[in-house]
Amino acid sequence: MAAAKFDVLTIGNAIVDVLAQTEEDFLVREGLVKGSMRLIDGKEADRLFEHMGPAQLISGGCAGNTAAGVASFGGRAAFIGKVADDELGRFFRHDMHALGIHFPATPLTDGTPTARSMILITPDSERTMNTFLAACQELSPADIDRETVEGAAITYLEGYLWDPPKAKEAFRIAARLAHGAKRRVAITLSDSFCVDRFRDEFIDLMRTGALDLVFANRHEVLSLYQTSDFETAVSCLERDIKLAVVTMSEEGSMVVADGRRVRVPAAKVDKIVDLTGAGDLYAAGFLYGLSRGFAHEVSGRLGSLAAAEVISHVGARPVESLRQLAGQAGLAA
Repeated sequence: MAAAKFDVLTIGNAIVDVLAQTEEDFLVREGLVKGSMRLIDGKEADRLFEHMGPAQLISGGCAGNTAAGVASFGGRAAFIGKVADDELGRFFRHDMHALGIHFPATPLTDGTPTARSMILITPDSERTMNTFLAACQELSPADIDRETVEGAAITYLEGYLWDPPKAKEAFRIAARLAHGAKRRVAITLSDSFCVDRFRDEFIDLMRTGALDLVFANRHEVLSLYQTSDFETAVSCLERDIKLAVVTMSEEGSMVVADGRRVRVPAAKVDKIVDLTGAGDLYAAGFLYGLSRGFAHEVSGRLGSLAAAEVISHVGARPVESLRQLAGQAGLAA
């Protein structure tokens, strides 16, 4: 097997995050449920943008955030996602390239805009997300760059993109190409509502060997196996896939592999500012460690460190060098 050109390739929604600090009463006036994520159309996106407070633009999307985290560790990252040839699309592409992330993109030119997510952050650091998916849902098999997939040690798929049929087929093609090149394939389940829609398909992907690694949080794994008992859910997960990671917020995470469970504590955070991107950055640390052959516990600790960094400031991408933080923590990065 040829040496990998990239440590991690992530495939998912290419979204520009529009972040604003807000008060609880604004959510009430707008009829928004705090902590929720809703899909909106372009008209609602424009209306909400006019009403919300001063905003900060940051390139986002779960898979893009994970790629940014891998790059911050010093890893070789690649990303596949769909943007438009518009101002936000150029902004997103610039950010990815500036981070050293390989981004083989063919922008849309049919008038469909680049996706954006209006993220409202309340004083308790909870975020309420309002997402206009637009161009990113147009990802298709034609966007899967064979050379990039076959050159990545791990291909990481974003569960949110399992909705559009063309994107789903693109994922399946990427997984086949990766396994054909004897590489590994991972997925994040993304959201319990996503799991509710595609439970049987996700379980089938695990049981048939289409996936080598699954990331889920506590709510997602309970939803996956339709149980309220965490132990039952983890036992089912152990049966269905050789390697899985379950994140549990302040309780840390659990790595489930080959009949063993490794508990990894959460990293200390002096002040939580914005919870956006915690799971994305945890995945970045774990995937980076896994791609470099680190033990699962070390990979989990890298994930915890990255998650702690990103929730200490506004935005879902690291502002401090994760490589330096890992070195200061005594972790080989």
